[in-house]
Amino acid sequence: MTIKSIFTCIVVCIIIACSSEKQSENDEARLKEIGREYVVLGLTIGQYDPDFVDAYYGPDSLRPRAVRDTSAFPKDSLILQVSGLQKQIAELVAASTNDTIRSRADWLASQLTAFERRIKIFSGETAPFDTESKDLFDAVAPVYSEKHFQDLIAKLDGILPGKGPLPDRFQKLATRFLIPKNKIDTVFQVAIAEARKRTLQHYTLPPGENFKLEYVTDKPWSGYNWYKGNYQSLIQINISQPIFIQRAIDLACHEGYPGHHVFNALLEKNVYRDKGSQEISLYPLFSPQSLIAEGSANYGISIAFPGDEQEQYCKQVLMPVAGLDTTGIHAYFEAAKIGSALNYARNEVARGLVNKSMTDKEALRWLTDYCLLTEKGAADYLRFIKKYRSYVINYNYGQDLVKSYIERTSGQDSEKRWKAFEKLLSNPMKASDLMAQKKE
Repeated sequence: MTIKSIFTCIVVCIIIACSSEKQSENDEARLKEIGREYVVLGLTIGQYDPDFVDAYYGPDSLRPRAVRDTSAFPKDSLILQVSGLQKQIAELVAASTNDTIRSRADWLASQLTAFERRIKIFSGETAPFDTESKDLFDAVAPVYSEKHFQDLIAKLDGILPGKGPLPDRFQKLATRFLIPKNKIDTVFQVAIAEARKRTLQHYTLPPGENFKLEYVTDKPWSGYNWYKGNYQSLIQINISQPIFIQRAIDLACHEGYPGHHVFNALLEKNVYRDKGSQEISLYPLFSPQSLIAEGSANYGISIAFPGDEQEQYCKQVLMPVAGLDTTGIHAYFEAAKIGSALNYARNEVARGLVNKSMTDKEALRWLTDYCLLTEKGAADYLRFIKKYRSYVINYNYGQDLVKSYIERTSGQDSEKRWKAFEKLLSNPMKASDLMAQKKE
């Protein structure tokens, strides 16, 4: 090859590289504009649907002008805007060769699919449970028969003391470990401090991150994290429901460390502030983002307290603080392990109610007989299902998907799990991403 030919090849390569770089810049600019429109659209929907926006920490300049009359829901107009953004995303994905841009665009497309489904639900147009969950959360939970839960309940017979119906025996045992009302705040403060300490041993969180803890009543949920932006959260605990000793750790991890508070803070720091991805500043509750949020928050309990450490910490620290006798605590935790598998009965109740194949009376029976809830707890959870519908799959199926993903990539090594978990918390992902990894 002559010097002239070599020089020509070099020039061509430089031109191709510059052209590719210019194309990536153009794609990035297009995606940024789509992300901005996505945020504005989500905030607009939130003006009509009060449950739509769970958190927003982007610029106030993107907030739409307040709507005076929210009774006239512009369903068709909003769906048309969703379709327009979906079309732009499809064109961008087809044209771009940048994997990072394509990945962001794919995540946005799934979020917008959820927008359309939620718009339809809010306007009274429903679909079968599995169709709804697929569109909203990018996942379809497995179906279990009543026999499956009857078999799980039967396993409690050798664990629970006494005789009689197993749900009654479980409640009798659980009542021993009910946190007294005057001890709830102290127990929660201790549990949160321990969960935070364990998380900080592995993660460097944004400076100034913090939360405010409040106790509320008459809610359909047991705990809620309201993320406020700038690494701040408001964590509310519903004290209308009975709070048993292990729930202190569950909620401390789920709502706080390394759960929702850490998840939102890391996304804000690593994706919104460091990378400038504006779309992540909006957290639509009914979206694929929630499966990752709830699934990781539940799995985070076993990340912070692996093996029997939750039981031991309750026995050695929290129960003395609460003034509770530790007799029978091991049987209680053994029963709770089966209770974790029984949680899938909540999905079947929600599936039955959404599909109109189960009555309220039957739903309450399932919640008491198979989910081992008190009558008060069952009534509250029925309220939850009627409000949040297929959202229930995010807790159990979401947890199992996250668990499988983390343990498949990290094995039994605790430090590797913490690192893989941090990566999950720091990047926009969805259920199909976790499952795709499984196939590789």
